[in-house]
Amino acid sequence: MKLKLLDLIRNRKELLILTLSITLCLIAINNPILKIQKSVTSYMFLVDVSQSMNAEDLTYNKKSISRIEYTKLLLKNIIDTAECGSFFSINIFAADNVASIIEPVEKCKNYDELIDTIQKLEWRMAWKGNSRITFGIKSAAKMQDSLNFPSKILFFTDGDEAPKVNAINKVNLDSFNLGNELIFIGIGGEKDVPVPRYNSRNTLIGFWGMDIYDSLPGATGERSSDTGKDEPDPSVASAEYDRYLSKLYEGYLLELSSQIKAQYIKGDISNTFVKTILRNKPQKKIKSELSLERPSVFIILLLIIFLYTENYLMIFLKKFMRKFNT
Repeated sequence: MKLKLLDLIRNRKELLILTLSITLCLIAINNPILKIQKSVTSYMFLVDVSQSMNAEDLTYNKKSISRIEYTKLLLKNIIDTAECGSFFSINIFAADNVASIIEPVEKCKNYDELIDTIQKLEWRMAWKGNSRITFGIKSAAKMQDSLNFPSKILFFTDGDEAPKVNAINKVNLDSFNLGNELIFIGIGGEKDVPVPRYNSRNTLIGFWGMDIYDSLPGATGERSSDTGKDEPDPSVASAEYDRYLSKLYEGYLLELSSQIKAQYIKGDISNTFVKTILRNKPQKKIKSELSLERPSVFIILLLIIFLYTENYLMIFLKKFMRKFNT
């Protein structure tokens, strides 16, 4: 029975190929779409670019560097270690909102663009000078929902808010439901250090004073955020005792993490840190569409090539086998 079936296929292969080709042509013309779900590894970088991130209380290669520069090194290490096929987006946080710089892109195809964007991150990207982290994570959640691209949110921040959180301005986070997709990455040292103040040309002119809440553009929601109004000489601390001091507010970030069921990890330039981050993959799948038009056309072409080159292929294979056997 099997032999008869094989003989039938050999004798009528042209008819079978023609039938299959017509079927595939009909598929290509109608272009049906298959809706599939697939797991992706995607990370949403959210970088605090408020001015406290300019404080220099971290070291790299035995040199003191700012929190924002240390963050850039961490971002690059994560991207360099991640596998091809991983997706990354780059976003910044300032005041009470977030802004997208690069939407989710595949690492290997867009490596240069990702690294170049990371290198350009700085405090002048901020549209206001104040910093409200709780508002920031709510905005990040809304952004992720609008993109429909599930990602693990990695929020790089020192936790230094201006104005400081109190009973009056504290935000209710009971409705926040993306805690399992959020990791706070703590950036900064444990000791208080002064925060450098720069003018709009990025020239260091001193340190922020204790009147920081009156000086920050947008700190009360009433001042302009136009950096040009800082010129020529923004106010700075008059003496060391008058300097505003900042540090990594690890306790506050741990409290937030506990409140919304998120994670907290202290940023560290080490293989252990990167591996810990990359183990925390998104827990959702994305919906994608697969068109059958191109695969159908490709198979038709293969069938046509096979039909007209079968004899030549058989002759070639026989000659090859003879040489191989001898």
